[in-house]
Order: sequence, then C-alpha cells, then structure tokens
Amino acid sequence: MTGSPIEPWFRRFGAAVAHPRARLVCLPHAGGGASLFRSWPQRLASNIDLLAVRYPGRQDRFLEPCLTSMPELVQQLVDALEPFLEEPLVLFGHSMGATVAYEIAISLRHRHGVDVQALFVSGQTPPHRPRRRQIHLLGDEALIAEIRRLGQRDVEVLEDPGLRELVMPSIRADLRLVETHRRETPAVLDVPVVAYSGASDATTPLSDVRQWADVTTCDFTLVPFPGDHFYLVDQEVRLLADIDRRLNGTPANTRW
Repeated sequence: MTGSPIEPWFRRFGAAVAHPRARLVCLPHAGGGASLFRSWPQRLASNIDLLAVRYPGRQDRFLEPCLTSMPELVQQLVDALEPFLEEPLVLFGHSMGATVAYEIAISLRHRHGVDVQALFVSGQTPPHRPRRRQIHLLGDEALIAEIRRLGQRDVEVLEDPGLRELVMPSIRADLRLVETHRRETPAVLDVPVVAYSGASDATTPLSDVRQWADVTTCDFTLVPFPGDHFYLVDQEVRLLADIDRRLNGTPANTRW
C-alpha cells in the first residue's frame, strides 16, 4: 500500500499540506480500509489535506484486534485527531464510516468544544432511525451474498477460502459495531451536513438517507448519484468534484 502512515490511525496519500483550507478526514465502510481513498488527493485542490482512517484488524493493521464498540472506536479516533484540530476539519464517512464520522463530530463538540466545518455522510441511515436488517447475524454464505448484492467491488476475495478466513472477521466485527449502535433521538449539530447516496442503493434508499436532515440545525443537502451502495467507486470524479467545490466555495473559517 502506498502513502505515508501516521501511526496508528491515519494514512496520507500525498504530501502534507501546510495550513490547508480544510483537513478532510475520510472513514471507510465496514470491512474497508484506508486504500479506498488512495486516489482522492489527486482529484482535490492542493489546499486540501486528506487523512484516510486506518481501522484496526485489516490491511497494515491486520494483526490488531477489531474494535466492536462504537464508543471505544470514537474515543480512540478523537484522541488521535487532537494534534490536527488547529486547522478546519471536515469529516467524510461512507456507510459505517458515516455513522462513525457523525459520532466523532458529536464527541469533538462535547470533549473539545470544536465544531467540524462540515459533515459529509454517504450511503448510510442515521443512527436514530431503525435499521432495516441486521446482516452481521447471517452465516458466512448469506453474508457474502449480501455483500455481493451491495455491489462491493472486491468481493471476489471472499470466494477464496484462505482469503475469506482473513477478511471476514473485520467485516463481521464492523457490521456488528454499526448495526447494534442506535440513538433513540438525534444528537443535533450546528454544522452543514451533506448526504451522498447511490440512487439505486437497495439497502439504503434515499428516503432513509434524507433523515440525516434531523441531525443539523444548519444547512442540509442530499446529493444522489447514479449507482448502488458503492456508487462512490464509479462516480469518484463527480463525487470529488462536488466535495472540492464545497470545500473551496467559501472563505476559510466560515460556514457555507
């Protein structure tokens, strides 16, 4: 894997940016890793510093145990972000990563009095809405079929019994973490929220994604793209053009 690790939680796939317009922290989906965002810095303006989150239990943190508690994961990530809070911070999370990003934003406000500049959530139902299914409870074959139905692009690794044994624990642990996490009522943020989604996502319809409007007193925008749950792979150019426009659309340290 290319890129510079910032131990143990982040990887930077490009040169560090001094005094960035925004520091974009990107959180991957269940079972996913920092490599999902490998090509993103090339499509963003040079004043954006991107940090990709490295969850334990996969890729170059394979030997570490997966975390199965949302509060523990969020606490460790907020601790890791402390050295980066002097610059404007923006969070992007896809699927499970969207929920983790939201909880990080809440924790930063409560623990440090810091508001992120914006929250970008992708392909996820907010945690105050009931989830339609608990797929972490499925057997291996049924779970693989569900992952295939979602449109995950690297699902072929699960067809190899040896690779499956290596990969499945992180997928199942992440799914359990996010699917058992619930808020009875939304914790409301005073930050802009942009919700991205694949218009043909079979598991997270636009009506569910639209419920992220409940978590902000500020601007909310729903941006659908053609595609399924992993629309962000095929629509990377358009997605990053939209993110870049939003990050550079207003003067630094102001809200959109």
